[in-house]
Amino acid sequence: MYRAAIIGCGSVAQVHAAVLAGLAETALIACADVRPERARVLAEKYGCAAYDSLDALLAAEQPDCVHLCTPHYLHTPMAERLAEEGIAVFTEKPPVIDRAQWETLQRAAEKVRLGVCFQNRYNANVQALRALLQKGTYGAVLGARAFVTWQRGAAYYQTSGWRGDWATEGGGALINQSIHTLDLLIYLLGRPEKVETRMANHHLRGTIGVEDTVEAYLEVGGRPVLFYATTAYSCSAPVMLEVHCRKATLRLEGKDLAILTEAGEERRTFASPEPLGKGYWGNGHLPCISDFYASLGSGAPFRNGIAGVRDTVETLLTMYDQGRADLGKEQI
Repeated sequence: MYRAAIIGCGSVAQVHAAVLAGLAETALIACADVRPERARVLAEKYGCAAYDSLDALLAAEQPDCVHLCTPHYLHTPMAERLAEEGIAVFTEKPPVIDRAQWETLQRAAEKVRLGVCFQNRYNANVQALRALLQKGTYGAVLGARAFVTWQRGAAYYQTSGWRGDWATEGGGALINQSIHTLDLLIYLLGRPEKVETRMANHHLRGTIGVEDTVEAYLEVGGRPVLFYATTAYSCSAPVMLEVHCRKATLRLEGKDLAILTEAGEERRTFASPEPLGKGYWGNGHLPCISDFYASLGSGAPFRNGIAGVRDTVETLLTMYDQGRADLGKEQI
């Protein structure tokens, strides 16, 4: 049985804890948070030890794997520390916030097994779409598009203590709210050979320095892939991802996969358990985390290991290289 620990005891940590408590191959032995009361609450619920820092936890416990549910900027330095101790790492997204961290994380992954929580890859409708594309059921892919139109107000940033700042969040609508959608585009279609990105801050200018809106034109194998994400909408609408093939258009929205042909529309709805956390996080944490521990036992590559997420991370960093300058121009 693998001894697991969690660092950072906020909302998403509750999901990781519930999964770890339910897996036969894992035991949640400890948690830590700089707000000790949050660690105590989680520890009391799951019967584990509570600490106020990673250092304190490692001084007292011997975990086989640590789950990183901390603010973005801490993922890589904590992963580096754990790798030095020979402890496996499972990190929430994003794994890094800049290129320097990316270099560090790749070195860490040479020492220990490291996994990234891109849980939406495990969604049943995503897997069904990927199978259709791999089989070429509806002919060649001609293009794709994705839209993330969510709502995040000033309070979301002002009450967090770390969001909305380049140094701690690493960005805004792209690296936080829509990184999973970008990852799915690349997971389904492959790494783009062309990337053109623009960023803006429409409704939170003066409140945050990062982007609230991003649009990008990508090309994968010469095919256009259009990407748009914003936190300036009036609500958090379901994400829409669409792949246009020669014989049909395949569309993901919520739990559904719609197949649109000249003959009409076929809609496939996939049964799945209720999400353990916020609805827009989906229900992929259980299969994703379970798969990670299975890979620890078998030694087989993990789907979301460092090699498996490389194309997404490097595309994300390129998009920020291109789009971040736009936000500076807005201040002139």
